[in-house]
Amino acid sequence: MEVGRRPDYVPIRWESNGNAVSLKQVAKSSTESVNTSALIPIDPPGNDLRFPDATATSPHQIQARQVTMKSDIIDELLEAFQRKRIAALRPNKGRVQSATIWRNGERVNYVNTPHVIALVGLPARGKTYMGKKLSRYLNWIGINTKVFNLGEYRRQATEAYKSHDFFRPDNTEAMALREKVALDALEDACEWIEISGGEVAVFDATNTTRDRRRMIHSIVVEKMGYKLLFVESICNDPKIVQATIKEVKVNSPDYKDVENETVLNDFLLRIQHYEALYEPLDEILESHFSFMKIFNTGAKVLVHRHEGHIQSRVIYYLMNIHILPRTIYLTRHGESCHNLQGKIGGDSDLSEKGWNYAKTLGDFVKKQRIRDLKVWTSWMKRTIQTASYIEAPQERWKALNEIDAGICEEMTYEEIESKHPDEFRNRDLDKFHYRYPRGESYEDLVARLEPVIMELERQKNVLVIGHQAVLRCLLAYFLDRTADQLPYIEVPLHTIIKLTPVAYGCKMEEIRMPIEAVNTHRAKPSATCTSTKEDQ
Repeated sequence: MEVGRRPDYVPIRWESNGNAVSLKQVAKSSTESVNTSALIPIDPPGNDLRFPDATATSPHQIQARQVTMKSDIIDELLEAFQRKRIAALRPNKGRVQSATIWRNGERVNYVNTPHVIALVGLPARGKTYMGKKLSRYLNWIGINTKVFNLGEYRRQATEAYKSHDFFRPDNTEAMALREKVALDALEDACEWIEISGGEVAVFDATNTTRDRRRMIHSIVVEKMGYKLLFVESICNDPKIVQATIKEVKVNSPDYKDVENETVLNDFLLRIQHYEALYEPLDEILESHFSFMKIFNTGAKVLVHRHEGHIQSRVIYYLMNIHILPRTIYLTRHGESCHNLQGKIGGDSDLSEKGWNYAKTLGDFVKKQRIRDLKVWTSWMKRTIQTASYIEAPQERWKALNEIDAGICEEMTYEEIESKHPDEFRNRDLDKFHYRYPRGESYEDLVARLEPVIMELERQKNVLVIGHQAVLRCLLAYFLDRTADQLPYIEVPLHTIIKLTPVAYGCKMEEIRMPIEAVNTHRAKPSATCTSTKEDQ
């Protein structure tokens, strides 16, 4: 076989007694018995790599000459495996490899070197919360990101969870299984990066020992050539830990049909088992790692040896998020004169119905008695007028201005279709990436709104009075919508959207005010009909 001849790599498999098994099944524990003579890789026709002459009773048990597989043998297996994979997957190792996605048949690079963000910390420290939020943010700004949660891998590999005893340090069988599923998840993360064009993989696990972190660094950095950032969450406040357990863990699949008090007691014992082996990230012993330590949900942050703009953005984002209860309200301005005329853009005043909505909105806010509420508007008259009856501190954001329609500003869609038919058609073909001549695209708008998102994450209760395209972008972030979905999110006039952050997402509620308004929404056009009137 010529090394590197198969860029169209598929997951490597190994053969045991006619059954294909992965390396992660071969090296599943430090006490497995294996036939070392069987560990000579060959490459038969096709995509599968196999070891000859291996015998086993099942794909999960390789049995032969009773050679004890210690950690050094596992390391040799991993090295052989990674060398083979790197030869097949990364024939140009040593050069910067770009993770890619495809748009309209063209290759698009956002990240020069793929990244792995490995979370660190005891259970109930908000790691999964951070990982999911980080993934949502990076995907929103156009960086292809995916979370690999070790708990999900463990639940797939074992029977129903029984008790905290599974996590006891002296439970060698369970410890071996946990190491195996960690390797599973890490291998899947690398395969996703190499095969699916992934750019950032979030490895959501406790990773509380230096041995585990050395293994991650060995595979991710030394063998795959990616960049690695550890993010450790440290919380010593028992009230925060217990609140996290009650809010999140009682609904975990591990505790289905279990009473809350039993869940709390069992999970606290699980944490004690982790504490027995816990080794926090150390600036001296692990000085060559890039890492971030977050204390008590952001009260203090330590950053060590971070590198590159991706890690800088990750760190800045995680420094801004918090877990305090709060509500975000989004609403469009009241109906404007341009809305009535079917024109896009411009800086028109409110219509009569728009002013009625402004008064109704002021009454709504007063009745809600929202504590410490802040009101944000754009610089445009229609949002400022809509906020005029609200008794709360107000801020004007130029970043909240409506999408710039360039040469099409203050035109109706009929006029655009008549005067600029190519532009009208091209926007229907790819609404997210299409940019108005001398104007903006939704993609540009997302970049413009990134500072708004950062500040929203820092705030408590906020009411944002904005515009249709702007609120679509904000909703896409909070509701984890894709770029294709974003331009078609429905944001009706005279409607308040209430967003309440919950454990791993955001709860949305629509409150429609009893004031009529024109409908500016159009669903995504079909391929055979792209000439109908559409919204901004």
